[in-house]
Amino acid sequence: MNKEFLIATHNMKKRDELYRILSPLGIDVKTADQLGIEITDVDETGETFYENALLKAQSGCNESGMPCVADDSGLAVDYLVGAPGVYSARFAGEHGNDAKNNQKLLKLLTDVEVPERTARFVSVVCCVFPNGDIVTARGECKGYIGFEERGNGGFGYDPLFMVGDKSFAELTPDEKDALSHRGNALRLLSEKLKDYFSEQ
Repeated sequence: MNKEFLIATHNMKKRDELYRILSPLGIDVKTADQLGIEITDVDETGETFYENALLKAQSGCNESGMPCVADDSGLAVDYLVGAPGVYSARFAGEHGNDAKNNQKLLKLLTDVEVPERTARFVSVVCCVFPNGDIVTARGECKGYIGFEERGNGGFGYDPLFMVGDKSFAELTPDEKDALSHRGNALRLLSEKLKDYFSEQ
């Protein structure tokens, strides 16, 4: 039997990532738009990825009456002492403007050589159930920031985030899932959800 879960995002690329990894559990992940419902866009006031993911998942669950999955993820650059971190989506001041965020990041790393361009993507995923239960997982992927944008896939900082000799934006969806912070978090979430369902 398929279990329908709400994902608290309008980003279809995130939704597709969740669907690919959670569908083997019989979980059908849908956005509010796909379900024909409206949910509030929560102010991400948390100081950590976990706090923001939990805020979004709890709000979505409360408003829909469905299990709700939300992630908060971002880029932590060592040279910038962990920035942009929880402010990744609005690093340049305008929420979700990938081009401006990437331009700002490149500018801040002008003349910084590869050994100091190390970075990691972090993702925390929370699933909140109508009965109040919470299942959460965290994933990371280490890499470095390139000197120019490469590739046409992905979103956000993917064209700048290098793993080996390829950017995230140059990877196929399957390659990215196998490496990515969100893929790692979702695989762990999948294992935790298997345990959760077996205990119900």
